[in-house]
Amino acid sequence: MAKTILDIQGLRKTYGQNEVLKGVDCSVQEGEVISIIGSSGSGKTTMLRCVNMLEEFEGGKISLDGEEIGYHVDGSTRRRKSEKEIARQRALTGMAFQQFNLFPHMTAAENVMLGLVKVKKMSKPEARAVADTWLDRVGLATRTNHYPGQLSGGQQQRVAIARAIAMAPRLMLFDEVTSALDPELVGEVLQVIKGLAADGMTMLLVTHEMRFAYEVSSRVIFMNQGVICEEGDPKDMFVRPKTDRLAEFLKTSSFN
Repeated sequence: MAKTILDIQGLRKTYGQNEVLKGVDCSVQEGEVISIIGSSGSGKTTMLRCVNMLEEFEGGKISLDGEEIGYHVDGSTRRRKSEKEIARQRALTGMAFQQFNLFPHMTAAENVMLGLVKVKKMSKPEARAVADTWLDRVGLATRTNHYPGQLSGGQQQRVAIARAIAMAPRLMLFDEVTSALDPELVGEVLQVIKGLAADGMTMLLVTHEMRFAYEVSSRVIFMNQGVICEEGDPKDMFVRPKTDRLAEFLKTSSFN
């Protein structure tokens, strides 16, 4: 039986009076690729950001690899863990964002090496070897010494993905990684993610690329107004949606 890597129970998140997540339950098994789809404002990105404590949450619990993330719960008392502990837990996940967040004064290789040296305490030669391996894996072997300003948007996003994966996370999180790219650059980034999926990497990704979600996902989660409205095999969900809301969403999406 596959091991549960991520377990989310009763996740609640509010911004002021606005409850963005209304008791979300979700689990991810080792090797699964789960795509989260839904309209803007449905809670997709917030859920992802709670997983690695980029957002605090008011209720429920998140466990990663059997370890509760972010908070100590003792009876009815709930306390945020120390920043040092949260930083250690955050390293269990890798995250690629809409924006690439690369350091402009560092080469592609130096951007990938930074976390390996600072967090993993690798020597620079060791970190460089890991960086070169992953940059080659994402198709950038000839761009390792280029600065972000010398790279296309698609190439920069691939560096960002290599940087996250080089840290050997237990779970990879992707947040709309193609949304800031010109349409002709989207395919090269999706191809990298497809390759990682084929390698068995455990992934949770928010995407608006419906065809990609259909082809690559083990499972799809459809979120609507802060709850999981429907989930299952993409081959079933996309062809025979059980809810009117999903049917309506798919009609207006890029899936056809």
